[in-house]
Amino acid sequence: MNEHSLIDWQAAALRSTALYLDHHATTPVDPRVAEVAIRMMVEEFGNANGVENIHGERAASAVAQARDRVGQLLGAEPGDVYFTSGSTEAIQLAISHSIGTHRAPLRIAISRVEHKAVIDTALHAQRLGMAEILWIDVDDKAQIEQSSLRSALAGGVDLVCVMAANNEVGTIYPIGEIVRTASEHGADVLIDATQAIGRMPLNLEELGAAYVILSGHKIYGPKGIGALISPVFEYSSVFGLQGAHHPTPNVSGIAALGFACELMELEGEAESRRLKHLRDQLQERLLSLVPGLIVNGDENTRLPHNLHISAPGALNDVVLSRLRGKISISTGSACNTGAQEPSHVLRAMRLPDPHIDSCLRIGLGRTTTAADVERAAVEIAEAINDVRSSFSGVLDV
Repeated sequence: MNEHSLIDWQAAALRSTALYLDHHATTPVDPRVAEVAIRMMVEEFGNANGVENIHGERAASAVAQARDRVGQLLGAEPGDVYFTSGSTEAIQLAISHSIGTHRAPLRIAISRVEHKAVIDTALHAQRLGMAEILWIDVDDKAQIEQSSLRSALAGGVDLVCVMAANNEVGTIYPIGEIVRTASEHGADVLIDATQAIGRMPLNLEELGAAYVILSGHKIYGPKGIGALISPVFEYSSVFGLQGAHHPTPNVSGIAALGFACELMELEGEAESRRLKHLRDQLQERLLSLVPGLIVNGDENTRLPHNLHISAPGALNDVVLSRLRGKISISTGSACNTGAQEPSHVLRAMRLPDPHIDSCLRIGLGRTTTAADVERAAVEIAEAINDVRSSFSGVLDV
């Protein structure tokens, strides 16, 4: 058995039982990335903080190379790359740093469709008296309402939090314009680019944002590794962590994230074109197979691998139960699973309840094929139509 056969066998076994189309929640680790991670765990296992020996020196070199790769993908200086355990920690560090470098309370303007990691961190800071939140409204496509943004900025804002692309409906935001507008009002900007990395152009040197966030497991890297990219960040200025000890670097995760970023730089543009074509095919097939199907988000400006739909009359949890073991998709953010409450994103878009109750999020990925798209269209359509038929006369469509 060669080094890749176990991974390949497991992947084939999983594909044979259920088709995975939930790439917004997480992506499988690319075998090429896994190979890097395993080598760093088994062969190049030194402590990057212990450079007095050759093993530590090699580990430190791998960390430095990963910084270069992340910086290359994003047009950022390697010295501005700070590795974290994922996007959530990076967000917490960024907001804590902003609190530590501004007079309290920090005035934060947040779009109502931000990821829960941003919203919950800001709300926690507000409860502690460290922050004050000003909300930015969105329209029915989840696009930022510019009048709401300008109104918030006019009131005096220290930090604007806006994602590069929405993790549920896929809407892409004009972050360059937002950063320029915020800068004119003296505000820093935190950009959650977790879903956007490698899937839309991002040059941080040109963009000028204070903080940018990414996570490895959204770009075919391992879970438990992410990064904060910031030209202004310093650990010594993080509120409550002054003088904190730098932890032992997760060298295998860091090296894997760096290589995942390199692959995104090399292959991301072509991959996005391919996935957009497949996504459009899937959308067209579903619209033809499911009467009254609705596509949510901004169809003209969205992530290439995203398809977010509603099928009024077919409760999404029932549809997912029919698809279990066949097609893996979701109703929205993985962080909201089990919350027993509607998506805050769809609520902010002011979608009617029948659309919210029947929403489905589909995320295509690196291994998705045209045959997968056809299979998914048929299976999803059959599940929706079956649920509608079963509940006909019980639910209002």
